[in-house]
Amino acid sequence: MKATVEPLEGNKVKLSVEIDEGEFEQALDAAFRKIAREVRIPGFRPGKAPRRLLEARMGKETARQEALRDALPDYYARALKDTELDPIAPPEIDITAGEAEGPVAFDAVVEVRPQVGIPGYGGLRVTVPSPEVTDEDLDSQVDRLRNQSADMHPVDRPVQTGDIVTIDLDAGDDAYPDNTYEVGSGGVVPELDAQLHAAKVGDILSFESTPPGSESPITFRVFVKDVKEKVLPEPTDEWASEASEFETMAELRDDLRNRLSVVKKLQSAMALREEAMRALVELVEDEVPEPLVAEELERRVHDLGHRLERQGVNIAQYLDATGTSQEQLLADLRNDAVEAVKADLALRALAEAEAIEATDEDVDAEVARLAERMGTRPDRLRQQLERQEAIPTVRSDVRKAKALEWLVTHVEVVDPEGRPIDRADLSPTAPADAAADEEGENQD
Repeated sequence: MKATVEPLEGNKVKLSVEIDEGEFEQALDAAFRKIAREVRIPGFRPGKAPRRLLEARMGKETARQEALRDALPDYYARALKDTELDPIAPPEIDITAGEAEGPVAFDAVVEVRPQVGIPGYGGLRVTVPSPEVTDEDLDSQVDRLRNQSADMHPVDRPVQTGDIVTIDLDAGDDAYPDNTYEVGSGGVVPELDAQLHAAKVGDILSFESTPPGSESPITFRVFVKDVKEKVLPEPTDEWASEASEFETMAELRDDLRNRLSVVKKLQSAMALREEAMRALVELVEDEVPEPLVAEELERRVHDLGHRLERQGVNIAQYLDATGTSQEQLLADLRNDAVEAVKADLALRALAEAEAIEATDEDVDAEVARLAERMGTRPDRLRQQLERQEAIPTVRSDVRKAKALEWLVTHVEVVDPEGRPIDRADLSPTAPADAAADEEGENQD
């Protein structure tokens, strides 16, 4: 078999395939064996009639059409493998020779995965939250703890932000008596905080608002029954010993700093990956092929349906709860699908540009990782993937993952103030932490 590729307009190619008579003869033999099993010839059991008898009775044309119908998909698949084409849509096949006799030839016009441009990928700059723990961060965490042990004191003044009020709340047909609410929390509707501000005990408030999931505004009526202010304890050593496992505020703040440092570093590291990927995708100016978008959209709709099903919710209930129309949901999912396709193509282009490959060892490690996650043996999973011809997909996924790692290690990283960030500072076990631990051990 011989296969050649001719580029066409856009991301389509014409794959021309030629099969000589000797090779096609095998397909003809298979076709006659198939026909022999399906027809009744007097004197022969099903499948035992010789080919020459079938040719005499039925002619070669029937078997030849059967052979072409059955063998062309295999020829096409082999030609794709030989030419390393990556189709993204079904082909348009035109048999150009051999329908009646002789060698067989056909053309397959097929849309292939394009290679997009990512100009300037080597000079990307991304902004991530600073991993540094500031005094303001610590003060906020201390205030959070103080808030948990705050006392409530009744006050005889208008309501202020942060006060705790007791209210009777009527929202349309629903009533919530003796509801405790922190003013400024935004826990019901934004208008509630604005209405409560400067209100006094005994006031009756009325306003309209459209809550999430509602298609039309409803009337809210609020009766203010009680107002209390939170009095936070002073951040003293005595309070620290009562509210935590530490004896002093200094020890408490050190512990909060260590815990918050881990969180902020992880958040910054996650943001680095997300922002690096977003920056790379923004370099893609090419229109992405519709077949890839349609496939990704279908997958996302399918995944959403399964997630909702596991929660005992259907699409209609989800749309009603979120106040979203079906058209808007599909539009949002389609936008996400387009971005996902761009990300896939961008990573493939980066891997190609930097000659990044997935080795056999990389694939083995990924199969082992997948097997562990699925609770099966690596050799069993590999056999399954090989039967499904899915090993190339695994290799492609590994290659894209390595491309993303290359990207993350090569972009310039700055904080919101434009100051450079050392990648080492994004690890929970950064050198500074290790040095601090070592210093503590030496002091012990």
